[in-house]
Formats: sequence, C-alpha cells, structure tokens
Amino acid sequence: MILVAGGSGRLGTLLVRRLSARGLDVRVLTRDPLRAQHLAGVASEIVVGDVRERSSLRKLVEEAETVVSAVHGFPGKGRVSPASVDRDGNANLIDVAAEKGAHVVLLSVVGASRNHAMELFRAKWAAEQHLRASAAPWTVVRATAYLELWAEIMAKPIVFGRGRNPINFVSVHDVAAVVERCVLDPALRGRVLEVGGPEDLTFLGLAELLQQLRGEKGSVRHVPRLMLRAGAPFSRRASAALTMDSIDMTFDAAAARGAFADIPSTDARSALSRALTEHAG
Repeated sequence: MILVAGGSGRLGTLLVRRLSARGLDVRVLTRDPLRAQHLAGVASEIVVGDVRERSSLRKLVEEAETVVSAVHGFPGKGRVSPASVDRDGNANLIDVAAEKGAHVVLLSVVGASRNHAMELFRAKWAAEQHLRASAAPWTVVRATAYLELWAEIMAKPIVFGRGRNPINFVSVHDVAAVVERCVLDPALRGRVLEVGGPEDLTFLGLAELLQQLRGEKGSVRHVPRLMLRAGAPFSRRASAALTMDSIDMTFDAAAARGAFADIPSTDARSALSRALTEHAG
C-alpha cells in the first residue's frame, strides 16, 4: 500500500494515476474529500485526514509501505500555511511513518534552505532536516516551479514585478514521473534528487508564450514592484512574487538527471500546449 498525502492536488493526482495504472494499491490522504472525487475508482482508498493533527494520522498510515508527502500550505489561509503544513505537518507525517516502519518520499523545492527569503522554502528545508534525522528510509525530491501552475495563475496576461528575472519551470508531469521512480526504487533511499525543466524562462517570456498558444493579442500588464512591496507584509503571494522577481531562480536541469536520464524533460511550449489541451477537454 502506498499512501499519498496531498494526493488530490496537481502533482498528487498524476502520481496516483501513474501508480494505480501499475496495479498498485494507493491510498489518497486529503483534507477535503470533495477535492478527491475525481480519483474515485482510480485510488484504492480515499481517506480524510489532516497532517497538522498527528493523532489522526496513525490509523491512516497503517499498512502503508511507502508514504509520499505532496502536501503544501502556501496558498492557504489562517492555520493553513507553510509553517503549519510544509514544516510541522510534514514532521507529523514523517514521525508516524517512522513509527509504522514505512519509507518516506518527500516533495520539496530546489533552493530549500534555512535562511531563504521565501517562507515556503524555509519550511521545506525544515521538513527535509526532520526527515533526514528520522528513522524512516527516505528520499527527497526537489522540484523547480511548476509550469502548469503558473500557466493557471497567469490565465490573464499579468506579470508580477518587472518579469525579467530568469526562473526555471518544470512540467508537473516530469516531476510525477521522477516521484514514481523514487517510490518504486528503494535504491534511491538516502538521496536528494533535483528535477527542473530544460530551460529558464522569465515571467514576461512565459506570458508571451501563453498568449501565442492561446491565440491572444495585447500587451502584458504588470503589478508594479512598489505595490508588491506594500502588500508583502500582509500577503504571502505578494511577498513571494517580489522575491521571485529578484533572486536567482535558475537551474541546470541537465546536470541533475543522472538518476532518471530516461524520464522526459519537457520543454515549456510542449508542456503548455498539453496543459491547454487538457484544460479545453
């Protein structure tokens, strides 16, 4: 049995479908069962739980040989945050998995570090350290920014800040393939694997590419950096957008592909074309 926490999300859904297609038993852990309705008949089980509540996890992790954590609290409000979900929630899930003797595959981010400017990256780093110190056999998969997520966020041609900072974007399909490999291959335990896309792209470049693929015309609008600075103390998204417009977010994906050289490395145009086709369907 494989437990996928956050299995109803963008990455989790793809992973659940891939593992289930192999005939494996997959249990999806979600806070909201309505968000997992599309996996009925795909996953073996859909269970309701909250990684922020350790006591609720013990029964849900029973019989799981591997636990995959694809949870995230970045877009949440109130008690749902990177600190409560990505840091503390992952710690709860890791500890329960270790108690039950399960392996853990943790989804993190390229650039995670103790002193990173973004709260999410600090929370993911803390989760990584907790996992390394645990008794659970572990693998960490770090990914760059999900291209399909940002295509959705930029449904309108709006760029936050100047939009000229190069950022590495990766197709979530490629990340799901890497995570699937990590679930299936115990030889990858004790390793931190990084996955990114084959090219860096600015937000301006992404907006222009999306316009081309959608057959749209018109100028790209900007949310000025001054406005982002004003909103940063009160908005997690404004703070993150300002950071992404400022710091080095490039990545050499080719140098990191040793463990999964046979997995596709999808270029931005191909990934976005597929995303737009799937959305239209």
